[in-house]
Amino acid sequence: MRAAEEREARMALGTLVEPGSRELGLLVRSVGAPEALARAVGGFGISPGLAGAVQARLRIAGVDGSADVGAELAEQMGELAERLGARIITAADEEWPAVLDDLVRASREGNMLRRDTDPPMCVWLRGPLRLAETLKRSVAVVGARAVTGYGGYVASEFGYGLAECGWTVVSGGALGVDVTAHRGALAGGGATVAVMACGIDKAYPAANTAVLEQIGDEGLLLTEWPPGTQPHKTRFLTRNRVIAAATRGTVMVEAGSRSGARNTLGYARLLQRSAMVVPGPINSPMSVGCHVELRQPGTVLVTRVEEIVEEIGSVGELATPIQGAGRPEDVLDALQARILDAVRPRKATTAEQIAAVAGVSGRDARRNLPLLEELGFVLSGPDGYRLSSPPRGPIGEEEER
Repeated sequence: MRAAEEREARMALGTLVEPGSRELGLLVRSVGAPEALARAVGGFGISPGLAGAVQARLRIAGVDGSADVGAELAEQMGELAERLGARIITAADEEWPAVLDDLVRASREGNMLRRDTDPPMCVWLRGPLRLAETLKRSVAVVGARAVTGYGGYVASEFGYGLAECGWTVVSGGALGVDVTAHRGALAGGGATVAVMACGIDKAYPAANTAVLEQIGDEGLLLTEWPPGTQPHKTRFLTRNRVIAAATRGTVMVEAGSRSGARNTLGYARLLQRSAMVVPGPINSPMSVGCHVELRQPGTVLVTRVEEIVEEIGSVGELATPIQGAGRPEDVLDALQARILDAVRPRKATTAEQIAAVAGVSGRDARRNLPLLEELGFVLSGPDGYRLSSPPRGPIGEEEER
């Protein structure tokens, strides 16, 4: 019974109080959700600001404060969720991801947005996947709405590649980098979660309606706000803390100097998640924020999916080092390469002359020039050796034929 009361109270508080409230979070952790709800509805033991906000929401919900508010609101929300094909989970449910509780550490001194970063009271979900399980191997891919061709390419490749590697791609469903990463993950046959800043019944932005519907059918749509809630500027910043907390790390693909993606990356650092950034052209306004963040201690520069997985994956999930294209002369040791450098391209010279130019002994030149000829790097004649054009190929090629 207590678990049911706790769940109902959290659902009610999630409706009556704007997400992230530090005051409410401290109260719930101190006295439990049912008692916190009673105080919030009764207006005692809380600040006048919080009490007034709760009363305003109660009036809109048409709920009598003297009634069993928790049960009444929970029933309303449950019926609404059923009509919308959604579900509601709280910290009292098995599906709840414990990583969201880390948000108790994200509160900072300063204005309301910096202070009010507490874990959600409840979240609304639409989609077939189980939230806690889906987030076990997840990474956030965020960035600018005004994405460039470069940023779009990177976000798509990252979304697709991470999905192929079995990682869930989490983003905000917005225009630009967000929706491109979601599309990449869907194309890669992987899981993706869109964390929304509005009600579960709102497809925002409208241009992304088709993608958001597909995510709701194949992945997960997630929001802290009840149905009917409109997206506001501050709500985007508030939801960013959930994106950062839900994942093992955040990758910022493109970001202007005032991009909200930097806000998400900041939460990742506060929560001791990996903060990863993709560099861009130094003259691109859409990469200014990336380059500023790359100067922050602990930020990891990433350019490939393998590097992301190496940063946030298990021990041994290492990225293959990037190497330049192989050249035929790569098979030579240092002495052989030095001798080859001294061979002239057109005029034949003797082994002794080549040795003098290379600065090696005549014996070393006489021993290695026949091998260089066998490998196809030089040709011999009556007057000595000259470079062949082109060489036949790397060592071992003849043996493989």
